[in-house]
Amino acid sequence: MREYLLVFLTAAVVSYLLCVVARELAMRMGAVAQVRDRDVHAIPIPYFGGVAMLGGLGAGLLIAHHLPFLSKSQPQIFHDAGVVLVGGAIICAVGVLDDLIELDALTKLGGQIVAAGYLVLNDVQLYSLRLPGSDQLTLDSTQAMLFSIVLIVGTVNAINFVDGLDGLASGMVCIGAVAFFLFSYRLADANNETLAITAALLCACLAGACAGFLPHNFYPARIFMGDSGSMLLGLVLSGSTLTLTGQFATVDLSTDGKDTGTALAILLPILLPISILVVPFLDLVLAVVRRTRRGQMFYQPDKEHLHHRLLEFGHSQRKAVVIMWLWTGLIGFGAVLISLYTSPYALLAIAFWAAVTAVLTFVVPRLHSPAS
Repeated sequence: MREYLLVFLTAAVVSYLLCVVARELAMRMGAVAQVRDRDVHAIPIPYFGGVAMLGGLGAGLLIAHHLPFLSKSQPQIFHDAGVVLVGGAIICAVGVLDDLIELDALTKLGGQIVAAGYLVLNDVQLYSLRLPGSDQLTLDSTQAMLFSIVLIVGTVNAINFVDGLDGLASGMVCIGAVAFFLFSYRLADANNETLAITAALLCACLAGACAGFLPHNFYPARIFMGDSGSMLLGLVLSGSTLTLTGQFATVDLSTDGKDTGTALAILLPILLPISILVVPFLDLVLAVVRRTRRGQMFYQPDKEHLHHRLLEFGHSQRKAVVIMWLWTGLIGFGAVLISLYTSPYALLAIAFWAAVTAVLTFVVPRLHSPAS
C-alpha cells in the first residue's frame, strides 16, 4: 500500500507542476476555450490540462518501475500498464488536435476507436464473462474485441459529456479511481493473489494525476482539461477495468472465500466502472434521448446537462460540483462496500451517505431560496 501511495503522490505532484507549463503552452498555441452560450465560464480559459495529466500518469508508472515491491511484479503488469499509457497518449493527441482546430464528431470518434483498438490489439481486453446462474462464458475473439471497444469508447464519451463545470470531471474520475483501486486491491488480497496488479497501479496513477490537476481546475478554473484530458481519463479508467477482468475472470469475488451467488458479485468487474460512471452515463443517455427527440444529432451541444440543472435549481458552481462528487462517491464506494462486505454497518453507512446527499441536493437550495 505504501508504494501505491508513493505512486499516487508522484503522479499528483508532476501533474500539478506540469499544469503551469501546459497552461502557458496552450495560451501560446491559441488552444483556449472561448465563452459560448452553453458554457458557464465567463472568460476564456486555456486547454491542455490533459497533457499535464498524461505526464503525471507517465511519472507514476516510471516511479513504480523503481520501487522494491512493484518493480519485482510480473512483466505482464507493466506491459498492460504501458499499453494503456500509450493508448492514452494516442487519444490525448486526438484531443489536443480537437482543442486546437475543433475536429468534427466523426473524426474524433475515429480517433477514439483507434486508441481503443490499440489496447485490444495489445491484449488489454475482455476475454470472458461469468454470468449469474451459469458457468464461465468465453467470448470469441471478435466478440471480445467489439465488447471491449464499446466499453472503452462509451466510457471516454461519458467523461467527455460530463466535463461541463470547473473540477467536475477530474473530481468524479479521481473518486472513481480511488474506489476502483480499493476494490481491486481488496479483491487481490481476498483471493491470495499478488497485490501488484495492473488495475491498482493504473488507478493509483489516475487518481494522483486528477488530484494534481484539480487545484488548477476547481472554480474558478485557471486551466481546462479539454478533450485531451476528458478522453484520456475515460480511456485509462476503462483500460484498468479490462486488465482487472483479465486477471480475476475466474476467481471468487467474496471476501470470505464463499460464492455469494449474487449477480452483483459475479459481474462486478464490469459493473463497477459503470456504477462509478453512472452519473455521466446517465447524463450521456439523457442527452442522446433529448436531442434525438428534437430531431437533432446526438452530438449537438446544449445547456441541459445534469450540472446545468443543478445550477438552475439554485446551487452555486462549487456546490453543484461537490454534490455530483457526492453522488459519484455514493454509487462507486457503495458498489465496493456491497460487493466486498456483508456487514450491516456497510449498508448503514451507504444509507446515511445517500440521505445526506439527497438533503444537500434537493432540500438545502429550497431553504436558501428567496421567498416568493
